[in-house]
Amino acid sequence: MPTTDPDRIAKAVLDAHAAGRQIAPFSETDSGFDLDTAYAVAARVREARRSRGERPIGRKIGFTNRTIWAEYGVYAPIWGAVYDTTVRDIADLEGAFALGGMVEPRIEPEIVFGLERAPEPGMDDRELLACISWVAHGFEIVQSLFPGWRFRAADTVAAFALHGALLIGPRRMIAADERAEWAAALAGFRIRLDRDGAPADRGLAGNVLGGGPLAALGHLVSLLDRGPASERLGAGEIVSTGTLTRALPIAPGERWSTELYGIALDGLAVSFR
Repeated sequence: MPTTDPDRIAKAVLDAHAAGRQIAPFSETDSGFDLDTAYAVAARVREARRSRGERPIGRKIGFTNRTIWAEYGVYAPIWGAVYDTTVRDIADLEGAFALGGMVEPRIEPEIVFGLERAPEPGMDDRELLACISWVAHGFEIVQSLFPGWRFRAADTVAAFALHGALLIGPRRMIAADERAEWAAALAGFRIRLDRDGAPADRGLAGNVLGGGPLAALGHLVSLLDRGPASERLGAGEIVSTGTLTRALPIAPGERWSTELYGIALDGLAVSFR
């Protein structure tokens, strides 16, 4: 059976994930493994996860931070699903988040949106904000089924878009008369990421596709519009818009925290076990 068979690749991804083990990138063994094939694999993976009781509740956008494209050799955003089994409120964590079963986990501080209605292609920032009911700061915990975080874009799409978990902080509702302020803040805020109280990295809203998290949402809307209609965003979905800093390795026993400047969102803290 050829390597590019989507059913076979989906099974390989799910088996590796279940065993907590890593596998060689599919692109290493088949130069024809491309993004179209990878998204076909991802669709099969979503159906398999649905069949075992997991419910997709939103999307994560990956590789929106242009400052890290060269580090990974990926030069355009990708997307994947997040599930009711992978999304948690930080306030509900009992002391720490368990990393068990994740392979080479890393932390990504992000902005997360909750959609009140489906956004349409071509919307500007104010129009996109009118589709958003709440905004939050969160941590995405990403992982790589491929050793050493070496892969091509298609590999990441097939392997859950690197998604492991999404930890969401307090949600801030967006009132109609606050949209102009939120649009400015989301395009211009800054963030500091600390590990065990020591600075680990800093980031800017503009690291995300040059315009901030709303630019990432707009990009995703356009990307999905060119795909099957069933993949378009819908009301009630959660969208995590990509890391504001580098994705940094994490380990049990560490405590990670953030401070945000220029936006009405509090910093977060999470410990790992």
